[in-house]
Amino acid sequence: MRSYLIVTLGCKVNQCESAALGHALETAGYARTDDKGAPDVIVVNTCTVTGKAAMQSRQTIRQARRRHPAARIVVTGCYAQTAPDEIKAIAGVDMIVGHDSKLRIADLLAREHRAADALPFVHHRSLYGCNFSSMPSVAFEDRTRAFLKIQDGCNTRCTYCIVPYARGQSRSMPVQDVLDHMHSLAGKAVREVVLTGIHLGVYGADLTPSTSLATVIETILASTAIERIRLSSIEPAEVEERIVALAAKSGGRLCRHFHIPLQSGDNDVLGRMGRPYTRQAFFDLVSRIHAHVPGAAIGVDVMAGFPGESEAAFDNTYRLLDALPITYLHVFPYSPRKGTPAATYPQKVPESTTKERCRRLRDLGDRKRTAFYHTMIGQRLQVLTETRTDPETGQALGLSDNYIPVAVVGGDVEANRMISVRITAIAPDGRAVGLI
Repeated sequence: MRSYLIVTLGCKVNQCESAALGHALETAGYARTDDKGAPDVIVVNTCTVTGKAAMQSRQTIRQARRRHPAARIVVTGCYAQTAPDEIKAIAGVDMIVGHDSKLRIADLLAREHRAADALPFVHHRSLYGCNFSSMPSVAFEDRTRAFLKIQDGCNTRCTYCIVPYARGQSRSMPVQDVLDHMHSLAGKAVREVVLTGIHLGVYGADLTPSTSLATVIETILASTAIERIRLSSIEPAEVEERIVALAAKSGGRLCRHFHIPLQSGDNDVLGRMGRPYTRQAFFDLVSRIHAHVPGAAIGVDVMAGFPGESEAAFDNTYRLLDALPITYLHVFPYSPRKGTPAATYPQKVPESTTKERCRRLRDLGDRKRTAFYHTMIGQRLQVLTETRTDPETGQALGLSDNYIPVAVVGGDVEANRMISVRITAIAPDGRAVGLI
């Protein structure tokens, strides 16, 4: 039997798509292997959100060729969509596949045969005008949750962002298809589904009749047996009141977990980024979530070193985040992407300054995370176990609805169980300790 290996870089949407791609390959007769095996096919699902991500994608392709000289190397994902010519220059690539054809890789492999001295086959076209490409309902092996991509693409044009060029215009999975996937996943004993998208908050605006993310969440809760829904990243202006109310009143079925990109806490920088909100609007949103959803985890994306970010502008960002009841930070250095407006902006921030600002923000994020975890001591949380109790440690590992990794003690439990625990301590490894 032919074997395959998928290497995934980047976001949760890529992870979701890799799981579906693996399912498609297995349906076509391939067996999954790991990097220690001898795969016949290696699929590199790339990322290009930053210059570093594109570099890592190239390194991963070259590394795959070195480690497995006999394998066929297929490159897909956002870097393949935006820069196929750059990938062509990498020796040993057999096939470059854009987003619109990635689930057809098994079929393409069966039909295309590359001569030793030939250029890679390229299957790539513009995503503009494409419909939503639905994928199989796949639970990640050895996990108790699944990612379901219900939206793709982005109509927003933030001045620094390459993603709309890589993913095309916003498009949504039809509501009935969402429900069918949810029923399928529930039938596979999946207890938690993470709803993902490139611009998740605009879900449904392109459908006929149009709908919204809040409405589809309400429909899922009312019509399916999925025990827990988690949202991936959602833009500040799209965290509407109904979503906050559902997180507060659904009894944990909509997880108390919001991941909201800020990028900058300075109004001038936000304007030049093309971000449609102010620092005060962001402050008000996070404060409202904190007030209405006790114990909610609130994660924030933040960028350092955007062109023209003065020390005062950075200080505005730092002070805003320090003042807010957030849980963790995802910190990124600004990375110029060819073809985006910001790549031409003057007043570049020195790399050393950007690194120092990132360090300060990451330190702040670490302190915020630790403080949030400690507020949970003495409280009861619903934890979905990811492993069974280890006889040696007496612990099972799981995740709470508000995104806290928990070591469950005080009983013998199986994986994929929803249990109530009381948080008694925060362990040195950063996990909370939960007593059954």
